[in-house]
Amino acid sequence: MTTISVAPVARSRNRNRNRYVAGLRTWRGVTGLVLVGTVALAGLLAPWLSGADPDAQGPQALAGPGGAHPLGTDDLGRDVLSRVLHGILTDLSIILTAVPAGALAGAALALLAASSRAADLVVQRLFDLVLSFPGLILGLAVTAILGPGRWPVVIIIALAEVPYFGRQLRAGVLVQREREYALAARIGGAGRARVLLRHVLPNAVDPLIVQGAVALSVGVFIEGALSFLGLGVRPPEPTLGSLISGSVAYLDTNPLLAATPLAVATALVLGFTLLAEALNRGARS
Repeated sequence: MTTISVAPVARSRNRNRNRYVAGLRTWRGVTGLVLVGTVALAGLLAPWLSGADPDAQGPQALAGPGGAHPLGTDDLGRDVLSRVLHGILTDLSIILTAVPAGALAGAALALLAASSRAADLVVQRLFDLVLSFPGLILGLAVTAILGPGRWPVVIIIALAEVPYFGRQLRAGVLVQREREYALAARIGGAGRARVLLRHVLPNAVDPLIVQGAVALSVGVFIEGALSFLGLGVRPPEPTLGSLISGSVAYLDTNPLLAATPLAVATALVLGFTLLAEALNRGARS
């Protein structure tokens, strides 16, 4: 009985993942992959694409594009191209640490909620508490305690994403544990924990793929907003948000100071958003 029930579920899971692949092959998926891939590759190749030290100050402040500085220099004579490329690397390292951490914490709480009604009530109220704080307000609260820096930003993004991952997985678990294959596993003698982790969880995690793409987009926005307000990564380490913030006073004299990091941040957010839409449409097709 167990074998008969589980096999169709395995085929269904493979079919769902094939839909995600099909979604990535649409124009939204391809465009998102190109945007994110191009920006990420530029950040990874930062030391080779620009040989200049991103923190090295020079005598030519606010110089225009040309010569050794293809995008000019900032108010301290630092190479704009080098700082933008290294800013990409900083942003990606933050969100690629924070979002998986938020997903794991949300998944752990969702599994705890599935264990009993009392735990479910506590976890749901915890999610409501976090969601009652907008992302920037949550950021202000955390930085007021921990101060600005890389790890506080990681914590803020992870905390902001925990309820979304947790609720997505909780909903999936509630649906999947009532399916025939879960019932067959219980009848076959499997304990509650084994059914949940071995049978239910693998079939409930697919929606988290779409949520992950959305969370990466939100992570770029939160990091940029915190850095713009001076609450993010400490200078002189560059981030896209801090580069935009530092260029506002020089929009008239050197617009590339703001235009370049703003364009890169926009490309990242747009790319992740298109990937999320493509994956979501693929899952529903």
